[in-house]
Amino acid sequence: MRMFSRFVTETRWLCLTAAVVGMLMIVSTSHGQDAAEEAASEAASEAAAEETATEEAAPAPPKKSELLLTLPEICPTPDGMAMDAEGNIIVACPNYGDMTHPAVLMKIDPENNVRLWCQMPVHPKTGRACPMGIAFGPDGDLYVVDNQGWPEANDLGRILRLHVKDGRVVGATVVAYGMQHPNGVRVHKGHLYVTQSMLKTPEGEPLLSGVYRFKLDDKGIKVGNTADDKNLLVPIKTLNMDCQYGADGLVFDSKGNLLVANFGDATIHKIVMDEEGKVVSEERLPKPECMKSADGICVDDKDNIYVADFSANAICVISPDGKEASVLASSPDCDGSKGGLDQPGEPMFRGKELIITNFDMVTGPDKLNSGHDKPYTISVIKMDE
Repeated sequence: MRMFSRFVTETRWLCLTAAVVGMLMIVSTSHGQDAAEEAASEAASEAAAEETATEEAAPAPPKKSELLLTLPEICPTPDGMAMDAEGNIIVACPNYGDMTHPAVLMKIDPENNVRLWCQMPVHPKTGRACPMGIAFGPDGDLYVVDNQGWPEANDLGRILRLHVKDGRVVGATVVAYGMQHPNGVRVHKGHLYVTQSMLKTPEGEPLLSGVYRFKLDDKGIKVGNTADDKNLLVPIKTLNMDCQYGADGLVFDSKGNLLVANFGDATIHKIVMDEEGKVVSEERLPKPECMKSADGICVDDKDNIYVADFSANAICVISPDGKEASVLASSPDCDGSKGGLDQPGEPMFRGKELIITNFDMVTGPDKLNSGHDKPYTISVIKMDE
């Protein structure tokens, strides 16, 4: 890009120089040497201004992630995050990296002190819990995706509502059950929006996934994991046959549009709804050249979309219309001890800080991460610098 900018600048300089020569010949005949020198000076000033403008238009260099904190031994695989009314961050730790540790929810206070908030209620059939996406409701209860299908394929996944009183979890209600691979969750206008990364798909066809919608007070909704489910709001296909993993992170922008990350295709889907919640349109934004995958997502106050590029150890930024994208920060394969992005799973804003959980577990030919290792970390990118 810099070579191209230099080429453009030099070409414009040559054109302007040629114009100056012509002007000199004319003005020397009619107005004399002083006018010629003035014209040459003006042309040189214009060329210098264009060169300065070209330099100013160059993209800002990527930012560097830093270490926010190291998590204790009991949470080897941090994933989803949510902020409570007091500014504390709750982190879901399904602990897929070492399931000898029960799944937990950790609390990080505004001074970055971290402690155990609660141990997750386990599934009666598996004896384990697998919390991934989490979101607070308007009454302070926490909604949790319990992805039982991650450790082994099954249809035992649940959406739980953890009842919170005086800052403590005092009970749980099953909102929905029978889910194959639930992943992310958001609360919006009295409803839960939940991604399912895998649905039942006919053999040989691209993977089907989608977004489900439930009422906040729903209880015991049975899910069938097909396109016929009445709670399925929008089905999504993943066209990349080399990575058949679908709807993942999701977020609402300031206009109420639902944005959904399609992991395998590394794309963002924009879903527009009317006041009654009926889907008006669904659009797949252009695939960014700089992005390999799309896991957790969030937006800033200008509706720019921040994407955890799980496969490439990076955070990418996409403009609201999807036409521009760039890498905000990236890391080589690392252990996260120096603040590097170690398979980022979920980004979240806390003021001018972008907080990122490092999942650090999945490997494969398309993944930069080479294996699960200590320490267990959360990174931060300071956005005001």
